[in-house]
Amino acid sequence: MLSNLDLIREFVQDSIQKKEVLLSNPALTAQTVYNTNQLIAKAEGVIATIQLSKTLSEFSISPKSSQWELINQALAESSYLLKGEVDSRGFYQYQYCEVPKGYEMHCTKSVLLWRAWWKYRKYTSKLGIPLELLIRKRDSWYPIRDLIISNGLLYIKTLGSEIALDSDDLVTWLSKVDAINILEIPTTET
Repeated sequence: MLSNLDLIREFVQDSIQKKEVLLSNPALTAQTVYNTNQLIAKAEGVIATIQLSKTLSEFSISPKSSQWELINQALAESSYLLKGEVDSRGFYQYQYCEVPKGYEMHCTKSVLLWRAWWKYRKYTSKLGIPLELLIRKRDSWYPIRDLIISNGLLYIKTLGSEIALDSDDLVTWLSKVDAINILEIPTTET
């Protein structure tokens, strides 16, 4: 039987390839209805959709779903990231984003980026611009220079600015592929 994460990954991969889906486990069902692939949480209803007829694949994801983190993880693994736009149903839109060569994309709660940062810091010198971890801001990737937690917020310092996030906020970030073994990025698989 497929785990929730495996079912979501298969839903994402089949949908990107414009294939119809029919998958199920005790918590989730993926099916095609009227040329639209749907991911349904049995206790919540439809939590993700993608229209197969559109030229550019764009996923619509419910932010209120209990599967939100797993869906974000599976989409990040396939280089899809949150656009920040909400449709009429309150679903967020995700589009393909090219990941720079030599990097892997992650979409996690900001606290997991902080954990990765502290593991990374042990193995790096302070000389030069650190390029092992990058964060997306204004449609560009910026190197993370420092991360600080203060008053329950995570402050991410980049070359040009500072970003403040709550520990539960989702953040899209990149890690160098050769740094992944060092980082041992935590997963949210259940």
